[in-house]
Amino acid sequence: MVLRDLLSEHDLDWPVRDKLETLQVNMGRLCNMTCLHCHVNAGPHAKEVMTGDTANKIIQFLFKYHVKTLDITGGAPEMAPPFRGLVTVAKDLVDEIIVRCNLTILFEEGMESLPDFYKDHGVHLVCSLPCYTKENVDTQRGEGTFDKSIKALKILNEKGYGKGEGLKLDLVYNPGGAFLPGSQKSLETDYKSVLNENYGIVFDNLITITNMPINRFNGELKKGEGANPYLSLLASNFNPSALGKVMCRNLINVGWDGLLYDCDFNQALNMVIRDAEDRPLSISYLDVEALVGRKVKCADHCLGCVAGEGSSCSGALVS
Repeated sequence: MVLRDLLSEHDLDWPVRDKLETLQVNMGRLCNMTCLHCHVNAGPHAKEVMTGDTANKIIQFLFKYHVKTLDITGGAPEMAPPFRGLVTVAKDLVDEIIVRCNLTILFEEGMESLPDFYKDHGVHLVCSLPCYTKENVDTQRGEGTFDKSIKALKILNEKGYGKGEGLKLDLVYNPGGAFLPGSQKSLETDYKSVLNENYGIVFDNLITITNMPINRFNGELKKGEGANPYLSLLASNFNPSALGKVMCRNLINVGWDGLLYDCDFNQALNMVIRDAEDRPLSISYLDVEALVGRKVKCADHCLGCVAGEGSSCSGALVS
């Protein structure tokens, strides 16, 4: 394994778990889009969708344990039937609710009220916009995506998002191919300048996320030279300073079926957390104190989190 050899070369170990701060919930793979970089292979025909029973188990967990952040993702999480109920109840149980939104979902049938729902519940929106040019966005996410995304951002701005008034709106950049993100700070400056000057759009922060060599993006790599050159790129840009800040130290991921993972990427690879008897661990049996000091399951895709400026669901780890 490339990662194991790299850590051994630097006389380092992957960090163990610390106190749980973020419960990341993946509502399933159902999505109105089919993006080239998607690490969960989401799409409109996916059958893996969270049920109300699983959502209730998550709520029971939140009543029992306090976590700072509930981070809701997918697919398009809004398409899962329990989504709004989960947000409504969890609002009073956590300090912050993040929803990872693809923007185009706002124009699907039955989703017209989403902007008001987000606003009324004080949801922190993290929205996908992998570039500020139409060509690059439509190539990666499908024709017409850029125009819909711009329209959606204008609607969210009208609701008060991204204006420094308490409704946070962050955008997500990911590379359009097998290369690392540029400087998060520099890209944010460019994004803010172009989006404001050309469309009158404002937002809070830009988050850069490295493409992981798994699932759909891995399939794109195989159409070219394969995954090995990309893994070599990640390994050659290994940044030890990012190692101690990886998100899996303080985050647990809940799959659509309630099983637990160290992160959403591990969930996409079915690298489930297991108990002392080697049984898959679910949200119903999670003891947060028992997590502290526990080893994280790692594989070569984890190189994506420690290459360059580092990468996480909250963006770069080091500047």
